[in-house]
Amino acid sequence: MDNTSRGEVFRRLHDRGVFVVANAWDEHSARILTDLGFPALATSSSALAQTLGRKDGINALDRSEVLANVEAIVASTPLPVSADLESGYGTTPEEVAETFRRAIATGLAGGSIEDASGIADSRIRDFGESVERVAAAAQAAKESPTPFTLTARAENYLYGITDLDDTIARLQAFEAAGADVLYAPGLPADAIRTVCSALSKPVNVLAAGPITALSVDELGELGVRRISVGGGLARLGADWVTAATDIARHGTFAGLR
Repeated sequence: MDNTSRGEVFRRLHDRGVFVVANAWDEHSARILTDLGFPALATSSSALAQTLGRKDGINALDRSEVLANVEAIVASTPLPVSADLESGYGTTPEEVAETFRRAIATGLAGGSIEDASGIADSRIRDFGESVERVAAAAQAAKESPTPFTLTARAENYLYGITDLDDTIARLQAFEAAGADVLYAPGLPADAIRTVCSALSKPVNVLAAGPITALSVDELGELGVRRISVGGGLARLGADWVTAATDIARHGTFAGLR
């Protein structure tokens, strides 16, 4: 498929019920996940950091090496690919927009931006600043020559901020700012239905922790439209193919527990 077709396929997947987007970290993993039959792939900042011997979430990756990884994965599969672009690799909304323009040029079908800062003493960005950055990414997506699905992430729960009201308020603001998909990684299972009901755009959840006890179909019944595995497969070492096969064939996440 050409880039336009991949972008269109990825967008339509969100309208057809719940599906899994499997996270690859290099060409080899992308080819195996493609062969397993997943309908789309995504990259993972945590998986990439791990393969490079670095920590995730502390701005240890720079834009150029992330985009090089993205480009290699896109070139290795015919499937639509969505990129984990962390918080946009820039200090200003203009720099965030430039990151997304460069990412789109690699042939991506989508990408995500998060409100985590990577800075130890202020892990989550200010509400207003976060919305401005999502809006900048959304404008770049709108100007894309090919369909591009923007995911906006509220990272509270990954950093121990168990404030559901603030998380929902952020996701609602990101939706209003132009995001196509909303995502709160680390969200507890008992909050999923509440979050999905509070939003009109598709919701992605991370298959990790207690959520792995639920199947793809069960998550779909809660209102979820897309499920990702983040760096979960990469952390399994040699067992990751077995876990990915279970997800692809049976729609269960026991291998990630």
